[in-house]
Amino acid sequence: MKILFVGDIVGEVGRNMLAKHLNELQAKHQIDLTIVNGENAAHGKGITPKIYQSFKELGVDIITLGNHAFSKNIIKEHIDELHDMVRPYNMEPLEYGKGFIIREIKGSKVMVINICGAAFMDNVSVSPFVATDEILSNNAADIIFVDFHGEATAEKRCYFEYYKDRIRCVVGTHTHVQTADEMISQGSCFISDVGMCGAISSILGRDIDEVIARTIHQHKTYFTPAKGAGMLCGVVIDIDDDTKMVQKIERIQLKEAES
Repeated sequence: MKILFVGDIVGEVGRNMLAKHLNELQAKHQIDLTIVNGENAAHGKGITPKIYQSFKELGVDIITLGNHAFSKNIIKEHIDELHDMVRPYNMEPLEYGKGFIIREIKGSKVMVINICGAAFMDNVSVSPFVATDEILSNNAADIIFVDFHGEATAEKRCYFEYYKDRIRCVVGTHTHVQTADEMISQGSCFISDVGMCGAISSILGRDIDEVIARTIHQHKTYFTPAKGAGMLCGVVIDIDDDTKMVQKIERIQLKEAES
């Protein structure tokens, strides 16, 4: 089984990069399951049902979210209709949507979990460990994949080490910077952050001047997504169909030429 995971999609540039490259990546790597993090897809903060549908039409199977999951109020009204979307299981408000999903892929039950880290994050109801124990104690799958949305790389690595005998894939999101620490241990794989899809000339996908104005001069700003040449970051994970062990994790980073 081959899984493609594409990191945080930021605004229009990120959406366009996904639309431009997704089918090519799926064909090149013979992908069986495509997962993307869409929590910043709507103008850099949140997601809408329309964008969800556009991702599905591109060939995305499952969309994960993060701390901006409910930044667009419309998502609360429709999230229960968006059957292939998961929100952080342990992030308030808890009454909307679901924090994990199970799909059958190539004869295997695959569970995709969305978890929020506790370090430096707001609105986390319980620790990611308590939340994950709750999910695993009540549900079973052949392969478990976790999008760990968090700030601290140490917390993400600790999570992987604790669960690597039960969870096959732990991929980090939220910091938008692709890390070079991908690894396989005991047949399970890990990377601290897969990176983002967004403008190259940016600060985490957002307009540089605006971020400086907010950070240095305390101006009220709107986290406007940057424009210009884009990049797409993600990972391809190869899992043996018989043993359910990870054989390979490969970083993907595509960049357009900057003018």
